[in-house]
Amino acid sequence: MKTKRIAFTTLLIAAFLLGACGSAAPTAEEAPAEERPAEESASEEYAAPMEEPAAEEAPITEYSSGEAAPSSAPSYSDSNQPKSERDDEPTDMFFEGYGTNPIIDTEDDHLSTFALDVDTGSYTIMRNYLNDGNLPPEDSVRVEEYINYFEQDYPQPSARQAFSINLDGAPSPFTQTERYEMMRVGIQGYNVDHFDRKDVSLTFVIDVSGSMDMDNRLGLVKRSLEMLVEQLRRGDQVSIVVYGSNARVVLDPTPATDKGEILSAIYALRSEGSTNAEAGLKLGYKTAMRAYEADSINRVILLSDGVANVGKVEANAILAEVQGYVDEGITLATFGFGMDNYNDTLMEQFADNGDGFYAYIDDTGEAKRLFVDDLTSTLQTIAMDAKVQVDFNPDVVSRYRLVGYENRDIADDDFRDNSVDAGEIGAGHSVTALYEIKLYREAYGRVATVHMRWEDPDTRQVVEIEKDIYTEDFAYDFREADPYFQRAVVVAEYAEVLGDSYWAEDSDLDDVYDEARRLEDYFDREDAMEEFVDLVKQARREMRW
Repeated sequence: MKTKRIAFTTLLIAAFLLGACGSAAPTAEEAPAEERPAEESASEEYAAPMEEPAAEEAPITEYSSGEAAPSSAPSYSDSNQPKSERDDEPTDMFFEGYGTNPIIDTEDDHLSTFALDVDTGSYTIMRNYLNDGNLPPEDSVRVEEYINYFEQDYPQPSARQAFSINLDGAPSPFTQTERYEMMRVGIQGYNVDHFDRKDVSLTFVIDVSGSMDMDNRLGLVKRSLEMLVEQLRRGDQVSIVVYGSNARVVLDPTPATDKGEILSAIYALRSEGSTNAEAGLKLGYKTAMRAYEADSINRVILLSDGVANVGKVEANAILAEVQGYVDEGITLATFGFGMDNYNDTLMEQFADNGDGFYAYIDDTGEAKRLFVDDLTSTLQTIAMDAKVQVDFNPDVVSRYRLVGYENRDIADDDFRDNSVDAGEIGAGHSVTALYEIKLYREAYGRVATVHMRWEDPDTRQVVEIEKDIYTEDFAYDFREADPYFQRAVVVAEYAEVLGDSYWAEDSDLDDVYDEARRLEDYFDREDAMEEFVDLVKQARREMRW
């Protein structure tokens, strides 16, 4: 007994000395969970019910890139940390967590409304992390951007219609104890041939601050813009604004036929000073207005690591300075570069509020995809303020959950309010949303009506279309469904596992990998699918460390 007391005292002294030397960082408290709606009786549904709490969204508070964020929405995330040491992991990476959508009982709310989103930055950020041997932070995962990175092979809309709505579904392969259906809502925009697109007036706003002085930042910016410039046609024009501590014009509006002059200006860029994104965007929009062509596409293209440390540093505050130019029809596309001290939050919010889209360029292959293969989609917008409202039939659908789109939520009553900002869609773009739904047992008939509403950027006419989906449109078995649908579900589950979603607690990357490997045979000629399988394999290995 005496020996035990001495040992215990020794442990107390050791603990005291360790505490005096330093203390462990506090762990953020988990967001409280709300109870899942009461289940219907087993006789009314596909399988016996199970009661689980629905994850409640953590409140979102805006903050600048230089401020400490609250624990519920950390300014940078390191939550996926399977290795004992992460010295090689990027630091000061700014992401914002938007929570996870809950399951909703149709008796409480049978309408689901959201803005369409064609951003892909979250997926390529994940790829960059894994290629460097790290798991992506949970807050960096936006499920819809993973899904929308991939082609869906939807049919083109009819000649008289700008968009088609495509609906299908099948049982989820990832729910173990209950049968849930996955429902796909696919929107396909009409294609515009490269030679038929409008002329463009582009203003490149390039971050040349000291943090960009790397080959995978300013060097990659130069190579990416060279690809874009080489694709421009007679009738297009380019202006260039750069910013460090201050902003200045380095190329006045120049016809695209003078490619040599444009490329010389790009390759002469050098890093300098701090990061005054506010000054850069203000001068960029002023320059774009000076080069404005009424019958052309007028677009500001921001290329940056997202850091802003001089002047205004919040997206909303900066964009408030140029809102008049946005209202005039000058759209914004943002392209992120680099790791370490990268601000994903700022770049995404710039695009969302600047009537544009956001992508992250991690290598020249991604630059080629955006600026060569999909250039017309990158440049020409065919829908403004595009949004979707899904009206579920409460007689058939017990409950539903929108997978992703947490930061694109729109109030149901605002669906037909044309003043509410929503999403923009480029020519030929497809947009996909997945719903996890629970059907009543032996229910049949209309599952939901999907409405899409948008404003034509040329005529300013607001258009609305709709389409129904019925129980017979659902495949009985997941593997009998369209392979593109299957891939979308697998990609979404991968994202939810990486994002540590409550709804993926019963899944792991082994399940995802098995499904991805099976589908790889169908997409055997598609590089994106082969790469996806490799990324799942890498992520699985990192999680096991």
